[in-house]
This record gives sequence, C-alpha cells and structure tokens, in this order.
Amino acid sequence: MIASCLAQAMREMSTVHAEHDLAGQRFNIGTDGHRAELAYRREGEIMTITHTQVPDAIGGRGIAAVLVAAALDYARQSGLKVVPACSYADAYVRQHPQFQDLLA
Repeated sequence: MIASCLAQAMREMSTVHAEHDLAGQRFNIGTDGHRAELAYRREGEIMTITHTQVPDAIGGRGIAAVLVAAALDYARQSGLKVVPACSYADAYVRQHPQFQDLLA
C-alpha cells in the first residue's frame, strides 16, 4: 500500500509543473479542479517563503514538494538567498542538502 502511494506521488511530481506568478509573488499548481500555492515575499536579495497550501483533495501527491523545488530553483537562478519561514519549506530544505547554500 505504501509503495503504491509513493509510486503515485512520484508520477504526479513528474507530471505537474508549477507556474510562477511573479507579480503575485507565488507559485501555483492547478490539478483536478483544485489549486495549490506557495507564497513568498521578496525584499531585495532575500526571498522569504511564507506558506505552502495544498487542498486535502490533492494532498499526498508530492505537489508541495514541486512548489518548493520550483521556488528554490527560481531563487538560485535569480541569485537570491532564502528564508524558509513556512515549516514545510524549512523541512524540505533540511532534507535536500543541494539547497543549503541558498539559506540566508
């Protein structure tokens, strides 16, 4: 059961893509009629990830991870340092050492 849930999450992660709303300072993923988002605040060269929100109906598919990875990729490409104020983003960065250098 757990293996099949993990396999489904991995498939979902490879098929969903986050859209960046630069003006709104957020990343969004729409799937199955629901919208997940990661919000951030940019001040100078610092990007503070303030929250991630994934509706229960589409939870457990790795969507929050896709949102955080997209935000961190954007930060790296833009030369920004990151403050993961959101508990999920903080845990994600701690579990993925390739993003440690982005921490402010």
